[in-house]
Amino acid sequence: MVLDVVCKMQVNEKTARCKSEHKGKTYYFCAEVCKQKFDKSPDRFVKP
Repeated sequence: MVLDVVCKMQVNEKTARCKSEHKGKTYYFCAEVCKQKFDKSPDRFVKP
């Protein structure tokens, strides 16, 4: 299980339908809406 960085929900990375790549790391999301928010402004959700 991994954390959806947008809504903080636990997501199974093996079955997640939504994912994005950012700076060489894969992020998984519970829903398309969370993926879209992340894709618009990824640095807002990722700690340096």
